[in-house]
Amino acid sequence: MNIQWYPGHMTKTRRQIEADLKNVDIVAEIVDARIPAASRNPDIDAICAGKPRLIVLNRADQADPAQNKAWSSFFRQQGFYVMETDAKTGSGVKQFSLTVREALKDQIARWREKGQVGRPVRAMIVGVPNVGKSTFINKVARKKSAKTSDRPGVTRGKQWVNVDSSLDLLDTPGILWPKFEDETTGMLLAFTGAVKDDVMDVETLGCHFMALLGERYPTALSAAYKLPEVPRCEGEENDIAYGYRLLELCAQKRGMRISGGELDTERMARVLLDEYRGGKLGRFTLEVPQDVGV
Repeated sequence: MNIQWYPGHMTKTRRQIEADLKNVDIVAEIVDARIPAASRNPDIDAICAGKPRLIVLNRADQADPAQNKAWSSFFRQQGFYVMETDAKTGSGVKQFSLTVREALKDQIARWREKGQVGRPVRAMIVGVPNVGKSTFINKVARKKSAKTSDRPGVTRGKQWVNVDSSLDLLDTPGILWPKFEDETTGMLLAFTGAVKDDVMDVETLGCHFMALLGERYPTALSAAYKLPEVPRCEGEENDIAYGYRLLELCAQKRGMRISGGELDTERMARVLLDEYRGGKLGRFTLEVPQDVGV
């Protein structure tokens, strides 16, 4: 599998972020708590070097609670401020303003010394497509200011959003990097919908994801598709073969067949990905801090 998705507007976005940095006090990066490392753009650290940083673990409600804590600890050790949110319901979002002011307390003190009392904090919101940036901004601002969609690539130009007299947000389009460093990163992003589904064959993607669930989350898989047991991956079986075998089992349980009685594994793959993205398969995190190291 080789995912390459870098539309022209991504290059424009990078230049725009670099130009706008001088106008903001802090950079808040929204990441998907289910894939905290894969949903981070490594370019962001280089682009935003020198600015105070906040990592927002969004969709924390769909991730493993123990892993949310592990990732929060991991990022704090890297020097980031961290908060967990579920932008869709608004859980945790109220802490944003307080966390930002805590991260900038020394800067705010210097403003006061210069007589700049009441100067609003300006925060830039960045992240890869489809991690919930616009939904997060709308919850923070308590109004529909930014465009939202389940499809990546909806936010185009920059948008300033006034939250109140003490906080302004700069929304930016989602930015990906020119090529993924490894196949695993590309697949994790594809599983969660951060890259468009037409980038690769959905059935192949479903096989890889089903194999991951079978190996790491068999209990969740068994409960979701009412399987008496989830067979283990056999000796020489690769992810595609193992995942396809599981797709067939689940398609059979759901009664998914095409004309002639053949199991509709492509439809099953689409349902699997839709149900995962909708949070219907349970709470689990697809990578752990040990996978990435420091």
